[in-house]
Order: sequence, then structure tokens, then C-alpha cells
Amino acid sequence: MTNDSTTTQGSSGETLSNLSHEERHFDPPEDLAEHANLKADAYEAAQADPLGFWAEQAERVSWAEPFTDVLDWDDPPFAKWFVGGKLNASYNCVDRHVEQGRGDKVAFH
Repeated sequence: MTNDSTTTQGSSGETLSNLSHEERHFDPPEDLAEHANLKADAYEAAQADPLGFWAEQAERVSWAEPFTDVLDWDDPPFAKWFVGGKLNASYNCVDRHVEQGRGDKVAFH
């Protein structure tokens, strides 16, 4: 498994390198950044430990069966995220909110 986003090994074993590198940085407008759901510390955490960050984010939803591995990158370019885990979309979208006492509130208007 590799976290190097600039090198990918093809199925025949050859290595491809990304020749286009963007060095510019574009900050969002200040007002947008102030009201963003994710702040700079989340981006820093994701960059410092990508797998740990996504494991933590995955805990924000309810799993019918927990995942065993955050990422399986054994067969590039085919990534498998949250291996072994199973989600119930209906439970995550509706039922867990009803259980938290929000069943009488409008979900989407």
C-alpha cells in the first residue's frame, strides 16, 4: 500500500508518474471559511494521518457491521474503503435520528 498520490503502478507492473504538479494555493473567501463545516485543523489532521482521519470520520455514522480495515489498496487502482463494514442507509438517514428524539421534526424542507 502506498500513500504517494503521484505514482501509480499499473496492472502490468509498470510505474506511471504524474508529470503535472500544481504548486499554487487558493485560500477560500474569509466569510466562507468562517462558516465551513470543516476547519483548517481537520485538513491538517487528514494530511498528517489520512487513514486515522477517515477511520475517525467513519465513526460518525452507525455501522450494522464494523469495518476491519480503513483502506485496502492491494490492487491499484482499485481501492476498497472500510473493508468488511456494512451500512444501513435507512437507519443512518432516519432511524437513528428518531431514536435521538427528533422523530417529530421535519428532516428536509
